[in-house]
Amino acid sequence: MKYINQPIVKKDAYALLSGKPVYCDDLALKDCLIIKLLRSPHAHAKIRSIDTTSALRIPGIVAIYTYKDVPSSRFTLAGQSYPEPSPYDRKILDEIVRYVGDEVAIVVGTDESCCEKAMKLIKVDYEVYDAVIDFRQAIDHSVVVHKEDDYKMLCEIGNERQRNICCSGASVIGDVERVLADCDVVLERVYHTKANAQAMMETFRSYAYIDAYERLNVVSSTQIPFHVRRILSNALEIPKSKIRVVKPRIGGGFGAKQTGCCEIFAAFVTWKLKKPSKIVYTREETFTASNSRHEMQMRVKIGADKEGIIKAIDLYTLSNTGAYGEHAPTTVGLSGHKSLPLYNHVEASRFTYDVVYTNTMQAGAYRGYGATQGLFAIESIVNELADELQIDPCELRLKNMVREGEVMGQYYNEKLQSCTLDRCLLKAMEMIDWKNKPLKRDMGDKVRGLGVALAMQGSGIANIDIGTVDIKLQDDGFYTLSIGATDMGTGCDTVLAQIAAECLECDIDQIVTLGVDTDASPYDTGSYASATTYVTGMAVVKACEELKQKMIVEASVFMEVDPSHISFDGNMIYAIEDHKEMSLKDFADACFGGHKGIAMIASASHVSPTSPPPFMVGIAEVDVDKATGEITLHDYVSVVDCGTIINSNLARIQAEGGIAQGIGMALYEDVTYSTSGKMRNNSFMQYKIPTRMDVGKIRVDFESSYESSGPFGAKSIGEVVINTPAPAIASACAHATGFQVRTLPITAEKLLLKKDED
Repeated sequence: MKYINQPIVKKDAYALLSGKPVYCDDLALKDCLIIKLLRSPHAHAKIRSIDTTSALRIPGIVAIYTYKDVPSSRFTLAGQSYPEPSPYDRKILDEIVRYVGDEVAIVVGTDESCCEKAMKLIKVDYEVYDAVIDFRQAIDHSVVVHKEDDYKMLCEIGNERQRNICCSGASVIGDVERVLADCDVVLERVYHTKANAQAMMETFRSYAYIDAYERLNVVSSTQIPFHVRRILSNALEIPKSKIRVVKPRIGGGFGAKQTGCCEIFAAFVTWKLKKPSKIVYTREETFTASNSRHEMQMRVKIGADKEGIIKAIDLYTLSNTGAYGEHAPTTVGLSGHKSLPLYNHVEASRFTYDVVYTNTMQAGAYRGYGATQGLFAIESIVNELADELQIDPCELRLKNMVREGEVMGQYYNEKLQSCTLDRCLLKAMEMIDWKNKPLKRDMGDKVRGLGVALAMQGSGIANIDIGTVDIKLQDDGFYTLSIGATDMGTGCDTVLAQIAAECLECDIDQIVTLGVDTDASPYDTGSYASATTYVTGMAVVKACEELKQKMIVEASVFMEVDPSHISFDGNMIYAIEDHKEMSLKDFADACFGGHKGIAMIASASHVSPTSPPPFMVGIAEVDVDKATGEITLHDYVSVVDCGTIINSNLARIQAEGGIAQGIGMALYEDVTYSTSGKMRNNSFMQYKIPTRMDVGKIRVDFESSYESSGPFGAKSIGEVVINTPAPAIASACAHATGFQVRTLPITAEKLLLKKDED
């Protein structure tokens, strides 16, 4: 193939490298009103009164809005397909504030300076309530986070909000207690993953204006433009037909921008004042008042025989959604449904969960979306089982791992059509020379340890995610590909163009990819759940096939031959038996020339009934200093099965970037709160992410499978790549020191003092 599995340069690479104005704030209108948000200093309180009299006297202040001035409808900021599983539990501004950073007032002025001055003069009288900060104490706590009568749910999610339970559920296969009772070895462990910040380079930002037709136009750095349109419609109580959402370049999202954090404020101000406005979150606001990875505690019980055959796994996940329930019911499901299927041969498995409200910042989507947390627990206990049985952890996995052709009970009973996980493991072992290295090696001042982990994810959300594309043949013979999928730096504009170029047998420069505009673009659920290449890619294949058939029929009219005589090679159209031909350029110009010509347009949508999982193996080699406990990542190898690779450069970068983020989760990143609910990690001075110097040597390879339901055999890659570092590094450190850290991050202090919690 000409373009599949090729290192095609991203279409926007040169614009980004040369500093072209492509991001949201670059494009904002110069006369925009500036919006700042006054935020709550309390974790839980009721606003008795707000006095804005003095603040409104500041020169340049245009308006100040409080909870009395905004619509009363409750909604969710979760970027999910309708009906959203997430509860409708928030307002634009509320009389009750539920975490430190919750919005209290919207301040609008001509510049930042006047807004900052005005915020200091707003007098708020709070009735301060007790707060629940520790999510492990939330269920049946005396503090109830959501007491409001107008709380609303569109789906049954096991909600018991008076007990602070946002959602709960269970998935059981077989008799877990009976099987565990018959096992030779049973281990029970508790693992704890902390909240993590997505730490994208571009903070949350949006601007809005009213167009000539009195419609609200919102330009935003978002992964979910079509969902944002619905969120704004619900929040502002205006029809979707009055709202247009446009997505420019995005400076990173990693799931954070699957929640509509800031758009409602610019939209509300502009709709109210009929003037353009913009809001740009500071880095502190992005840390403390947006969303993070869900903190989870997982209790796992595993049973096996003496030979290492795993018989049963029991997983209970407790998840912290924070003050609001965005993504609460969906994220937690992945902690079990995308970890337990790795060991599909068990006789029994059970997955139960509770997601609780607390008075901390709301959680949301973050690359891996719950699977990352669940895989840390499952892969860690499998490693501990191997050590308990004194079996090589790779050999234990080869005995128990899921294989192609199996039906996965804990993965919604899907049949696994493509899987090279076994070959991935064998290749990773070969890359790091596993068989010739001990799990622990004394290096003098340091001890070196080895650890391994497996991972899986999904490719879109089965029967829910939809991708749609329009493709048009333009005069001169180039094509415009209109997509609703959101390129957030991942390169989907390029990947989808590669698929189109392969289908149409043309040069990739002939494919012009158009960005997302909800008025003009076809509907797409957005960039999340590792959906774009797999779901929208298949829509591209379908649309291109339809376009080719239309072109052949139209060419037969021009050439006055039967369509069965026509062939097309991407550049020329032939009717060989009739000794006729015409170039694509001439054909395109003829279509636009009137007379017999018609416009060549094709549109196609795709929804997949399955979500084929990609797989990954990661092996970590770490050095631990005997005197200080300092951890150095010596080597990290990984092998990924993402089906057919579409863009070899972008696939490798996705893997390397995901591994680096996973290393950060394993060793550095930790969102913590004071007893009063104030976040301690509100800047990059306090919240540490790894630099290039910290991640050591990362080596990536691929072991391709062929997924017949994906474009050219492709599956996803975006999320699976973050899932192996935490359990692999934890096991490597345990082998080096003899102490298993079960609460992330793994720090020198924990290893040195043999103490799991900080």
